[in-house]
Formats: sequence, C-alpha cells, structure tokens
Amino acid sequence: MDGQEAVRTLLILALMLVLINYVETMVVPALPKIQDDFATTATTVGWVTSAYLIVGAVASPLFGKLADVYGKKRMYIMAVAFYIVAVGLAGFSPSIGFLIGARAIQGLGYAVFPIAIAIITDIFPRERIAFAQGILSGTLAIGPALGLLVGSYIVQDLGWQYAFHTAFILSLVVFFISLKYLKETDIRSKEKVDYLGASLIGGGVASILIYLTQGPNYGWGTASQLALLFVGASLLTAFVLVERRREEPLIKLDLFKIRNVMVSNVAGLISGVGMFLIFIAITYYAQLPAPFGLGLSIIQTGLLMSPVALTMALVGPFVGRIVARSGPKPVLITGALIGVLGFYLMMINRASSLALVEDTVIASLGLICIIVPLVNMVAVSVPENARGIGIGMNTLIRTLGSSIGPVISTVIMDSYETVYFTLFNGNLIPIAVLPSSTAFNLIFMTGMIMMGLTFIVSLWTKNYRAAEINLEKQVVAAAA
Repeated sequence: MDGQEAVRTLLILALMLVLINYVETMVVPALPKIQDDFATTATTVGWVTSAYLIVGAVASPLFGKLADVYGKKRMYIMAVAFYIVAVGLAGFSPSIGFLIGARAIQGLGYAVFPIAIAIITDIFPRERIAFAQGILSGTLAIGPALGLLVGSYIVQDLGWQYAFHTAFILSLVVFFISLKYLKETDIRSKEKVDYLGASLIGGGVASILIYLTQGPNYGWGTASQLALLFVGASLLTAFVLVERRREEPLIKLDLFKIRNVMVSNVAGLISGVGMFLIFIAITYYAQLPAPFGLGLSIIQTGLLMSPVALTMALVGPFVGRIVARSGPKPVLITGALIGVLGFYLMMINRASSLALVEDTVIASLGLICIIVPLVNMVAVSVPENARGIGIGMNTLIRTLGSSIGPVISTVIMDSYETVYFTLFNGNLIPIAVLPSSTAFNLIFMTGMIMMGLTFIVSLWTKNYRAAEINLEKQVVAAAA
C-alpha cells in the first residue's frame, strides 16, 4: 500500500472513531431526559451506558482474534455494521429495555478501535506507526468533547432521539466510504478461533464489570453482587486453565511474558482508572453550585472540556513522532510525571473555570503521553499474526480500569458530603446534600497515586526506536 492510500486509510479510521466516541459521550447528558421519558429509575437508566461498556469490553479481544484470522477489514466492517444498525434502532426505542438492548449491540462497535490500531500497524512504515497511532488516540478526546458540546445542544433543543438519528446518518456515510476505500491487509493467522476461551473470558469480564458498575446501586456486599464477583473470578480462572492446555488458544498466555506487553497492560489498567477519575470528577465539580463547584450548565461544561480535547488531538501525533525517535519509555515516564502534576494542580487551583482548564490541559498532556506509547508497545511487541487479539486484550484491560475510575469517584463523593443551605425569609434552609471539597481533594489525590503507580510500572519498559526495529527486521529477512 502506497503512502497516499495509507494516509487515506488513517483518515477514514480516525473519522469513524471520532463518531463512535462522540455518540458514547453524547449519551451522558441525555440520561436524565431518557429517565423522564420512560418513567424509569436512575439505576435502570444507568444500563444505557453500562450495556455498551460491558459488551464492548468483551467484544474487543474476540473481534481482534477474528480480525487476525479472517482479515482486519472484514471484521472492521462487521463491527461498524452492527454499530450502525444499533444506533439506528436506538433512536426509535419504544421502551427503556429496547434502548438498553440496542446499546448492547452498539457495544460490538467498540471493537473498531483495536482493529483500527492493528490496521495502521500493518500498513504504515515502522517509523510512522507511532505518529499514526497518535492521531487515532487523539480521537479519544475529540469524540467526547463533541459529544458533551454538540450532544448537549441536540438533546436540549431536539431531543435525545435526534442525537442517535444524526449519528446514524454520519456513521452510514463513513461506512460506505470504508467499504469503497479500505483495503484488506495480507497479515493473517492460520489458527482456529477458540470460542470456548472467548466465552469464558467474555463471561468473566462481563460479570466483573456488572459488579463494578452496579455496586454503588445494589451494594458491594449483597448476595447478588458477591455472586457476580464469584462467577467472574471463577470464569477467568477457568479461562487461564483452559488456555494453557489449548494447542490454538484465543490468546497465547506467553504473550503476557513479553515485558512491554505486560507493562502496557498493567499501566493501561492503572492509568485508565486515573483518566476516568478526571472526567467524572470535573463534570460533577463544574456543575455543582458555588461554593461547592463552579455552577456551570451542561453546555458550559462541554465548552470547558473543549481545550482538553483540542490539546490531546493536536499533541497526539507529535507524541507519536517522539515515541518513534526516542522510544516509548521516556515518553511514558514523562507522561506519568505530568499527570501527577495535573492532578496536584486540581487540588490547589480550581477556583475558576480558567484555573480548571489550565489543570485539565496539563493532565491531558500527561494522559496522551501515556496512551500513545502504551498502544504502540503492544502493537510492536506482539507477533504480526496476533496483533488484533493483542491490542484487543489491551483494550479490554484498559476498559476495566476505565470502569473502576467512575466507581471510585462516586464512592468518595457519596462518603464525603456536606449540606447545601439557601437563605429564605432570613433563615438558612437546607435544600441538598452535595459532595464536599474534601471529596474532590481525595479524588484528585487518588489520581496522583494512579499516575505515580504508572510512573513506577513504566520504569520496567524495554525501550526501542523505530529505526532499530526496521534494522532488526532487515537482518532477520537477510538471514532467512
């Protein structure tokens, strides 16, 4: 594939990822309206986001393996097709159960990200892979920013259904562009797909994610929740035992012995917790009334996050270039330290919208400096014919971290509350119980700890440079 075709492929994949991340964030400001329209509970409406997350996490390694075996374009198109159908159905949901079901099917589209990373790694020269991956990683910020901003306007003025309607039309356009211009790569695995292993890890991860997402609503120690935890742990244990005996497992467990694969997965889990601590805590803090927060509207909060998204989108490709030249280790270490600084500033410097933007921009710089090298480390370290499943597993593990972050934020905010009073006829009247300043300090301190742990794990990274990888491949080819 020539350079022009590779760039065109990159743009198509990036556009699809922006749309997917836009839709998933757009749902967040729509949840209260969805709850009112269907006259349901907050616990039930929470499944509108949980169903997508759980199915997406489970689908990522399976679709990654299928992409390795049957072709990356084929599985990419299939994932997008499921996504488009589900988005179209979601906009016409007659009930909350139907909407949750549609969102679960949408979760299959979550597998687009690891497949897209695998495609880029296949078609780009080694010295430009990190740059291209940086662009795709930047979509993780652009999409949510558009979702919070544009989605808020659509939900407010047209209704949450139109958020899905517009996404359906745009996704359909990108789908046909993908059909016409994307080309299949020649790198495939000849192994069979281990569906038993996929079922075990899928059921185990799904149980753990349901436990994490529903714990705040049903209680962490209730019989039903503990049963989920037990089932999840049992299925994941069975997965490890089965995979060790399979001649053609879903994923060779020896891949986790590769130092950079292990570092990427552990650091991805930890930093995923920190990343979603930011999103949840800042969203709450920005909208709480003064003096507990900044008293902003949903749309103003979306505008507040825009500089963060712009920073990550612009810096992502630049970080990719640095990774290609210096290797992932120094970038990863630097990103973790910048992340520590960003969370610290949120503790001491958040009295105004401008101050909070400054803090989050710094934190986002640290996060993009973590995301890009982590993705590159997996893509480069695993064998070519296991690239899809390797990145899919990394996506699953980072998703686990992402699901833990909101839980930590919610638990801390529920544990440290204060009464909000208003003045009425000369008397102070309590009208609400809100998260206190201590709660947000503890959340941001937890973020500092997560970034500090990421720094420690990153010290074990085996550094490499794109030029060294190319030279090594040339030597192997000449020897063969």
